[in-house]
Amino acid sequence: MDPAFLWRFSYNHKIHLTMLPYNFKYELRLLLRSRWIQLLSVLLLVLFGFSTYNGSTKVEKRTNDISSAKKEVEETDQAMLKLLDSVERGMEVSASPWTIPTSPMAVGNYHPRVAAMEPKPMAFVSTGQADLFTHYVKPTVSGDDFALNFTEMTSPVQLLFGSFDLAFVIVYLLPLLIIAFTYNVLSSEKEQGSLRLLASQPISVRKWVFQKLILRFFWLSILVTLSLYIVFLVVGIQALDWLSVLSLLGLTLCYMLFWFALAFLVNLFVDSSAKNAVSLIMLWVIFVLLTPSVLNQTASTLYPMPSRTILISEMREHKAEATKKQDEILDNFLRDHPEYAINDSTQSRNFYHRYMASQKIVKEELEPIVGEYEDQLQKQQEWSRKLQWLSPAIVVQESLNQLAGTSTADYENYRRQVIEFAETWRTHLITFLYNNATFSQQDYASLPQFTYSNNTNNNVGFSSVVLLLIAAALLIFGFAVQGRSEKKGMLSH
Repeated sequence: MDPAFLWRFSYNHKIHLTMLPYNFKYELRLLLRSRWIQLLSVLLLVLFGFSTYNGSTKVEKRTNDISSAKKEVEETDQAMLKLLDSVERGMEVSASPWTIPTSPMAVGNYHPRVAAMEPKPMAFVSTGQADLFTHYVKPTVSGDDFALNFTEMTSPVQLLFGSFDLAFVIVYLLPLLIIAFTYNVLSSEKEQGSLRLLASQPISVRKWVFQKLILRFFWLSILVTLSLYIVFLVVGIQALDWLSVLSLLGLTLCYMLFWFALAFLVNLFVDSSAKNAVSLIMLWVIFVLLTPSVLNQTASTLYPMPSRTILISEMREHKAEATKKQDEILDNFLRDHPEYAINDSTQSRNFYHRYMASQKIVKEELEPIVGEYEDQLQKQQEWSRKLQWLSPAIVVQESLNQLAGTSTADYENYRRQVIEFAETWRTHLITFLYNNATFSQQDYASLPQFTYSNNTNNNVGFSSVVLLLIAAALLIFGFAVQGRSEKKGMLSH
């Protein structure tokens, strides 16, 4: 091999190695002198601090609401047990006959259990669907499963602008800070005339821009990590799962690297600082705002939800028809369930005997209509899930929702568990009803209790890897494709 070539290669390699420490010191001094480090530190502390405090406040309110509901149930249970004790002792009680808890239907309707969705330790990170759905319900024995109230009234202004939580800062605001931090890395040198001095060094424009951006990514990563750590300590987040915290930090850094990779490409292929800024803002609008909206509208168009008015009309018609045939329905029900007909007599039949049998028929007849709602909703979610990779912002938002336990899948899991518990609660007390058995103090301990099981599906690690691969692909593309800056030379601009 040519010795001259080996000498030049060795010389250039040494120059490249010596340029990295120089760039490191130069960038640090430049950022400190321009007060970028100080400004970013204050901004990150303020944004992370307020969003974390806001999120933890909402989680605290959610926890307090659930605790208040459970405390209310405990108090009513104590009153119920005292009333049962008085009735069993043969004492007179001052209560309406239909509310006396010796009737299983009174217990099922006036003393329901709390079916609560307890927040995850990382619930403060992302509000997700939490501002659309309630976190506890009280299923009653005579209620309709499809009519269980999983939604709550919310402010339309809040729904329009969303919640200022940590996920909002990471997904929406952090890319804007990165854009402001990186848009003029190369163009400012051209505009100030200092690029001629850099051109005398044996280093390509790509490697020089890459080094500068990697160093800025390094400093911003340090600031983000320290800011999150300080905020979590100051706000006083309790019972943190540190594995989840590391997942949050890893996902955030991978998302940041994606935006730095975009800035790398824009700095290489766009001329001026103004054009760089416009290009990066346009990419932000496309990935963060436009793509999620288009996917949502497309899903609604391809898989439209059936009319809720039709569902309500069908429900009323079936209930009215069942009311007219309650005696016939009850006879058929007892014929199909002989275990309930053992202690039944014509004289013992009351309103609830006929009503519960008719409700079961109404539920079975409405299942196809309700099922159509669920099928369309699942198709919409599946469509969005398949195409979420078109926007890293969607990927990060969904991953943060999963980490916080506030994703659509989490609330669907909760709804399914509540419906199952409602059926268990109903079946347990209907046994008393159709066997003409009274409810006693000894039966209280056997009442079903709701226990929520968290959704274990979590794609945070996979999402981080995908974002990392996308960023790497963008960087490789920037090195592999010859940009206009190197076609014309470093000084031609």
